[in-house]
Amino acid sequence: MTAQDQIKDTVTSNDVVLYMKGTKTMPQCGFSSRVAGVLNFMGVEYTDVNVLSDEEIRQGIKDYSDWPTIPQLYVKGEFVGGCDIITEMTLSGELDQLFEQKGVSYDKAAAEKIREANG
Repeated sequence: MTAQDQIKDTVTSNDVVLYMKGTKTMPQCGFSSRVAGVLNFMGVEYTDVNVLSDEEIRQGIKDYSDWPTIPQLYVKGEFVGGCDIITEMTLSGELDQLFEQKGVSYDKAAAEKIREANG
């Protein structure tokens, strides 16, 4: 299985996937930590893929999405964005809307707390 096949299989067989440096319990960079922190705080169940453990996946995910940076968030097989985009979407409420449209459960009160703390 090529890296591209593996990535496609992962993003299409899991509702929410975060390609990141490190893991959701031990992020290895600030940007990955921020996105994982948002998802963890909002109680979103997601699959984390540590790109540091596989060079082919690390490069492959950039090619797959045509996006140069990591982390990368996928919801229901669709690329959503990296750290800056996820931060903006969280603060604007767009991430809540996306989760609702896609049928992904999350803690709405936690999402509101994030916005209050950063408002």
